Amino acid sequence: MDRPDQPQNPKVLRIAIIGAPNAGKSTLSNQLLGRKVFPVSKKVHTTRCKAQGVVTYEDTQLVTGSVSQIAKDFLICSLPFPHSFLAVLVLVDVSDHWTRNCLSQEVLKCLFQFPHIPSVLVLNKRYLLMQAKPGPWEFHSRVLTSQSPQEICDNIIREKILEYLPLEVPYGVTQVTELWEEGPSGELVIVQNLLVPRKSHMMMLIGKRGTVISRIAQEAGQDLMNVFLCDIRLNGLK
Repeated sequence: MDRPDQPQNPKVLRIAIIGAPNAGKSTLSNQLLGRKVFPVSKKVHTTRCKAQGVVTYEDTQLVTGSVSQIAKDFLICSLPFPHSFLAVLVLVDVSDHWTRNCLSQEVLKCLFQFPHIPSVLVLNKRYLLMQAKPGPWEFHSRVLTSQSPQEICDNIIREKILEYLPLEVPYGVTQVTELWEEGPSGELVIVQNLLVPRKSHMMMLIGKRGTVISRIAQEAGQDLMNVFLCDIRLNGLK
């Protein structure tokens, strides 16, 4: 990964995005980045990697990390040191009528632990840029996320698996990348095998006449082209 390039007067803001599972933290991160690099699905715990998002605007860099409420008693943070955050975004899913009128006790406890850190409920990008303080950048200006290209690929394919397979079936799928190389025409060639523990699960993954696995490959390939801005040849999904 490129070492950080530093403008003349760099400013940086580390942001924790907190909220309940499936509140839209990955969607928000993708919107900030202007590109889909974090997986999104209707099922909970879609994003399991401990990755950061990086937004660079002129001399200011915003580094985001999400904090998910995964149990009633505690929160887990995707960045190594919660006390290093300089701002907190509290994300509430307003489409959920059970939770939209108040913050959960777990989120309130998290905010109470760090009263010195500014927190906002309504996102405003201009506000975040104004909150940045003088300090060296943490990433190169071309970087969008701390994820590796392979991790982005795995997460995009996993998103489609979660979307099209029922119940607990997606969580038993193991992804194995067999090949990652540049093709003869400059395209990115990716070969990934999907391993499942049961034959019944394999039949659901393949679908009638291969419809499910074909849809997963087609949609994942399109998303990968949008991320990497190059032609993608995605093979081996089976």
